[in-house]
This record gives sequence, structure tokens and C-alpha cells, in this order.
Amino acid sequence: MERLREIEKPLLKWYRQNKRALPWRVEKDPYEIWISEIMCQQTRVEVVKDYFERFLEALPTVRDLAECPEERLMKLWEGLGYYNRVRNMQKAAQQVMGLYGGQLPADYEALKGLKGIGDYTAGAIAAIAYGIPVPAVDGNVLRVVSRVLESREDIARQSVRRQIGQKIQAVMPTDCPGDYDQALMELGALICLPGAQAKCGQCPLKGICLAAAHGTAAKLPVKTRSKPRRIEERTVLVIQDGDCVAIRKRAAKGLLAGLYELPNVKGHLKEEETLSWVREMGLGPLRIRPLGEAKHIFSHVEWRMRGYQIRVQQLDERRQGDMIFARAEEVQEKYAIPSAFDAFIRKG
Repeated sequence: MERLREIEKPLLKWYRQNKRALPWRVEKDPYEIWISEIMCQQTRVEVVKDYFERFLEALPTVRDLAECPEERLMKLWEGLGYYNRVRNMQKAAQQVMGLYGGQLPADYEALKGLKGIGDYTAGAIAAIAYGIPVPAVDGNVLRVVSRVLESREDIARQSVRRQIGQKIQAVMPTDCPGDYDQALMELGALICLPGAQAKCGQCPLKGICLAAAHGTAAKLPVKTRSKPRRIEERTVLVIQDGDCVAIRKRAAKGLLAGLYELPNVKGHLKEEETLSWVREMGLGPLRIRPLGEAKHIFSHVEWRMRGYQIRVQQLDERRQGDMIFARAEEVQEKYAIPSAFDAFIRKG
């Protein structure tokens, strides 16, 4: 515990001199901090910046988020992935409107009671926005602390993550908990990088860190490997009628629930099989062009895709079965298309 206590001064000094200029750090607004923390889960900070500013411009308050129509909300989130994050955010905003008058509560346990807000996000909001001394333990923090203590405990275990949080809680300063939490996260993001990427020579904690002293940083933290992803083969179709392209809405539950997609089928179809499928949909194919292959990785599944562009005979109606034929600019403005289909949208 004493070793962790020693990191406070060099860590905070380094953070205040080197922290990145991020739009959600301008004001300690709990709503902005909440949005940024959810966006930054599974997404790089540099990618998030533009999304954050666009989202806040469209939905500047908790009420705006709570009342936003679903399709507009999905479009604002388009490209960030893990769409359940924003769905849960809207449910939490509705809770905040009903329970707290539109203001995120200045209470760690109350924050954890909101949909989609766990220990980490609640800790970040509580410490940064409200100055409550609670830890915000993400992957970066787990890596920093594991290396400082040269811990070989498995950080994939919830009990180990909880223990690390308790250790941080015991030593964190009460006068600047927000800076302290952010400093640990920032050090993990910029210096204490995973594996052999660790920049131990540039680290303000190198004189305290046991892993740096013993040359074990590349091996820490210990984390049990998750199960391998399931592989799915899919054939993706860019079906075009003039300047319109076919899209359809996915099921309300499951992967990419409720979003729009390019029509696709399981398996890798050959050209003739693809044309047969298009005819079965009641469409008259005029020509077909292969678009090559692409893959997209989700958390538990990997799509390996083969694409075709298919021109069809002019249609009388823009709706055909479960498909809508929409102009490219309409798709871009209105419909949220998952990034899994980006490779074929660009080629089509």
C-alpha cells in the first residue's frame, strides 16, 4: 500500500503537465463526462472527439437525450459501434429525468443505479464532476497498478479488479480525486502501454514501479484470454436501382438490433447463387459485379464477408418486401448503417 501512496505526487505533476486537451475536460459537467466515458468504451479517444462534439451539439442536455427519437439517436451514434451503449444511455437519461429532475446525482451508489452505468463510469462521473473520492478503474488503471505493484493476479477476475479499486480508494487524495483518476487513466493511455509498447523510460513512476525495476512490464498485467470469436461467413449485397440503394432494418433484438443494413445472407454465395437470391426477392437483376472481401470483428463474432454490386430493373415502389430503396444522401442523413458494411458502401 505504501508503494501506491508514493505515486501521488509524481503522477499528478506529470498529468498536469502532459494531459491531452479533450473537449470534455473544458468544463467538469457531469453530463458531458458521462457521454465521453460511454463513448470512450471500446473506442479510441482520438476517434471519439468529433463524435462527442456532434452529439453534444444535437443533444446538449439530459432531457434532449431522454426525448430523442430512436432513429436520430442511432444516426448520431453511427460509427461508434456497440449500439446498446447509447440505448442504455437514453434509458438512464429517462431515469434521471424521472428521479433527479434532469441532473445526474452527486452520489456514487445512485449513479450505479442508472442503466448502463457500472463501477467505472460511476467512479469517473463522481470523482471528476463532483469531487467524490472514488476510483474509476478501467483497463489502463488495472495495467498501471498491476505493474507498479508487480502483481501477477489475473485482472480478468472481478475479485482482483475489486481489490485494485479498494487499494486505490485507500490512497487517493481527497482534494483532487478527479485529477488522480484521470492521471492514472492518462498514464495508461500514453505511457504505460500494453505489452512491449510500454514506455518505461518516459514514465514518471519508473523509480517506484516494481515492474520497471525488474524488467517485467511487458508480461504484466496477467489476463486470462477470452474464448475465441465465432466465425461467420456472409454475402453482402449492394442492390441498386438507379441512384437508390437497398437497405433493411435488422431485428429488434440481437447483434446490431434495430439498425439498418445492406441486405446480406449467411454463407459465401457464388455469382449465380446471388442472382437467384435477388430474383427470389422479386427483383430483376441486370448485372452483377464482385466487390471483393472484407471482415469485421465484433466482441464475440467475426464476419468474413463477400460482396456484390447488383443493378436491378427500375422499380415502381421504393419498398420491396423488407427492403427500402433510398438515395445515397438520404441514407447518409437519416439511416444508421453499422460500420461493418463500410467496405462495401464505399465500393458500391
